[in-house]
Amino acid sequence: MAAAIKELSNVPNSSQETLWRRVERILPTVTKPGRYVGGELNQVIKAWDSVRTHIALVFPDIYDLGQSNLGLMLLYDILNQREDIAAERAYSPWLDMESALRENDIPLYSLENKRALADFDILGISLPYETLYTNFLNILDLAHLPLRSANRDESHPLIIAGGQSVYNPEPVSPFVDAFVVGEGEEAIVDVVNTHQAWKTAGGSKQELLAALAKIPGVYVPSLYQMDFNADGTIAAVTPESPDLALPIVKRINAKLPPPLTRFLVPNVEVVQERVSVEIMRGCTRGCRFCHAGMVNRPIRERPLDEILTALKTGLDQTGYEEVSLLSLSSSDYSQIIPLINGLRELLQERQVNITLPSLRIESFTEDLMDELQSLTPGGGFTLAPEAGTERMRAIINKPISDEAFMDTVRSVFKHGWKTIKLYFMIGHPQETLEDVAAIAELCKAVLYEGRQIAGGRTRVHAGISTFIPKPHTPFQWVGFDSLESIQQKLDILHQGLHGAKVKMTWNDPEASLLESWLSRGDRRLSEVILKAWQNGARFDAWSDQFNMAHWRAAFTEVGLDPDFYSHRARGLDEILPWDHINAGVKKSFLKTDYQWSLQGKTRPDCRGGCYGCGILSAFNELRLVAPDGGWKCP
Repeated sequence: MAAAIKELSNVPNSSQETLWRRVERILPTVTKPGRYVGGELNQVIKAWDSVRTHIALVFPDIYDLGQSNLGLMLLYDILNQREDIAAERAYSPWLDMESALRENDIPLYSLENKRALADFDILGISLPYETLYTNFLNILDLAHLPLRSANRDESHPLIIAGGQSVYNPEPVSPFVDAFVVGEGEEAIVDVVNTHQAWKTAGGSKQELLAALAKIPGVYVPSLYQMDFNADGTIAAVTPESPDLALPIVKRINAKLPPPLTRFLVPNVEVVQERVSVEIMRGCTRGCRFCHAGMVNRPIRERPLDEILTALKTGLDQTGYEEVSLLSLSSSDYSQIIPLINGLRELLQERQVNITLPSLRIESFTEDLMDELQSLTPGGGFTLAPEAGTERMRAIINKPISDEAFMDTVRSVFKHGWKTIKLYFMIGHPQETLEDVAAIAELCKAVLYEGRQIAGGRTRVHAGISTFIPKPHTPFQWVGFDSLESIQQKLDILHQGLHGAKVKMTWNDPEASLLESWLSRGDRRLSEVILKAWQNGARFDAWSDQFNMAHWRAAFTEVGLDPDFYSHRARGLDEILPWDHINAGVKKSFLKTDYQWSLQGKTRPDCRGGCYGCGILSAFNELRLVAPDGGWKCP
């Protein structure tokens, strides 16, 4: 990839040859051409002229990863159930395909009708994590579209974005026309309906943006001005008219939408080939570092029979041989034992594999272990203590005693498992080197117990990630640990586990630093993202493609201090770049919880009693119409 690139021309190719014929000529020159042809089982193709609205759902990573993204597939299914809407898909091309597209001046296209993305009415961009931002810009450029919203008019597709990262939309706000904040299953339909009415009326782009801003959960950044103080902090966020919402309250569904059963079955190998069902959404545990646990509240459960029916139907529709249960904490599902019994029957009937996420140590019981043993005997078992000492676990509100943790470990080994995977974080607020050293000691203690119970075939894997302060969490005010400190802590772990036969994996600290810049950035950071992309940044989530030099050069060229966004502790009364986005949990609650962390005070699972985080007051009307028992807030 060249160090710098120019934006592609917006002038269409003058050749009368079809776009797809031109693509077919370059496919033999690229690796894994099956990524770029579509044709999967359960793909939906509608005649282009038979629908009112064309929307391309775009995942800004390669097909191998994006094809199995459940959120994108849900929207694909929901939209294509409407006869007047055609939802198609596009993904980031790999580097060789990007070069071939650029060299031949071929625009990025959809997999279904093989139409240029610029031909669509709407592009819906999925942004589940921040390190996709440069890929997002690359997709716009490959589509021959202006990058900035201000440079696009009525002749261009509407660019909307959603996903977990847009709870702080500001770093990419100049490139996006409208964000869907929160859950998109109902909001995306509102967006399409609004677009159809606007198109029929023949309005201007400004009229479209104004109409979109009236949809609950939709944020139109160009209608809000962000002013800064001399020290770089935010002075105010001001809507351009008094009838605009401030703050913008996230969108949620009163009831979980029907689970997906018509999964796209790829013709080439992808990362995940399984039937996945979300068994519940949200979490009540309140881990202070966890972004998903805070922004996905309230907790809503899917009925047991709906889960089992969806799994069976999905297997029938796909021929897959693996099923997966999705949630933030599956062992907290109130019908977990009956669910496992149903899964056991499914396992016996279909001879499929079952994949479970990591399970909460606090919710383990002997009965649960007995049931789990029948599903995955002898396989790996995943636990996430996150910290090596009781003191540190209290600070992050994961209050598990060493004794309770080791009791769980012993039970796992006694029930037949030979391998345990442990997840830890380093760089937590108030962490000491003693806390880090305790991680190694805990891993060795687990290995010892395993060998005492299960023998010499015991395996322990330790996955080490770096804590990143995230918006809308109690730790949103703290600074990111220094690279020198993180490296020192990794060295302590390497030394502590040397010769212990514990497999240790860890994240690149510089990649975590990049995420810390992007996750808490303001609108000015968009210029850094643009410069980094122009410098050659692509696939920043890929360890073999990530290049920190592109980003450091971008900060220098733009004239911003990267430490301002990462290592600086925020004042508790500071206006934060995401304060105009209401995720449902009150800032005052987060502030109190942060202050509790400084004292080592914990909050038990709020299913047993409400702490007044703000969710119930924000969405009380929705709860009143929710099915009985669906919401698990007290």
